[in-house]
Amino acid sequence: MPWPDALTSLLDSVRYSTLASYSWEQPRLLLLMPLVPLLFVVRWILARRRRSRLGVAFVAGQLPRDWSTLLRFVPDVMLALSLCFGIVALARPQRTDERVVQTGEGIDILLVVDVSGSMELQDLRPNRLEAAKRVAREFIDGRQGDRIGLVVFAGDAYSLAPLTTDYDLLRDDLQSLRLGMIPNDGTAIGTALGVATNRLRDSRSRTKVCILISDGENTAGSLDPLTSAQLAHAYGLKLYTIGLGQDGIVPYGTDAAGRPRYVDTRLDETTMRQLAQAGEGRFFRATDNAGLRQIFSQINRYEKSEIKQTRYRNTQDYYRTYLFWCVGLWLLWLALKNTFLTNALED
Repeated sequence: MPWPDALTSLLDSVRYSTLASYSWEQPRLLLLMPLVPLLFVVRWILARRRRSRLGVAFVAGQLPRDWSTLLRFVPDVMLALSLCFGIVALARPQRTDERVVQTGEGIDILLVVDVSGSMELQDLRPNRLEAAKRVAREFIDGRQGDRIGLVVFAGDAYSLAPLTTDYDLLRDDLQSLRLGMIPNDGTAIGTALGVATNRLRDSRSRTKVCILISDGENTAGSLDPLTSAQLAHAYGLKLYTIGLGQDGIVPYGTDAAGRPRYVDTRLDETTMRQLAQAGEGRFFRATDNAGLRQIFSQINRYEKSEIKQTRYRNTQDYYRTYLFWCVGLWLLWLALKNTFLTNALED
């Protein structure tokens, strides 16, 4: 290494930012640092007690002080620095370069979300659609290495997001869901399952999961829901169905005078159960936000990816640099002891 580069490296090693960037093999040894100045204080006290005194009057008054008298402290400073760098070297400063390699196979998951007008009902807070979006986003946050897609439906069904591991893009698409985004209102469950099957049928993943979130009965579309579920199962899809909302009178916005409105609603639970059974999955009923969150947690436990992480750690020691400082300053201290800077009578 050329001398300018070596000098730059040595000077860089004593910067605070450099020292703060290390991990330490023996960090407790750094606690010995405050003892270094204490050694010199003890040495001065002991020397003061043993020192013989001879009173001699040279001139009247006080002798003038000169800055050059401070030079006699230079050897002690060099020795103190040498001891400090020795402690740093013993503490073993290190930097670790860690690389994580993921192996294994994730699963393909398709979220099929109802955005029909009935999702505006407020038995879930702030409404059914917003509650479903919030919990689905938490579900995405808990996945790792899986491809996840998004299908939305009302009277028609569309694939909004393809299967992807770009979860940030998926969250943005999920956040963009709104009531009325599909002009043809209704609940085309069969059509939605057909779009989901078409999206997943070419997947090479060993596990393909479809999670259907709806609050009503099939009122639109040309495909029968049960036939669509059976077709999905033929292509290897496992179907979970989540029925949202309570049966009976539930709040639905406010009227022109600001008074709360209520509507009578009912979930076709029988069909939803049949769809889950045909897809060898499970049916869940969520009547409040906590129940919906618990359902997604259960699905998250059921469908686990077989992802293994292998960590490669490359640890590099930097104690040699500080050992060089320690020995160099110690040799400098030995050299200074034989100069005018040291009082031989005191040593």
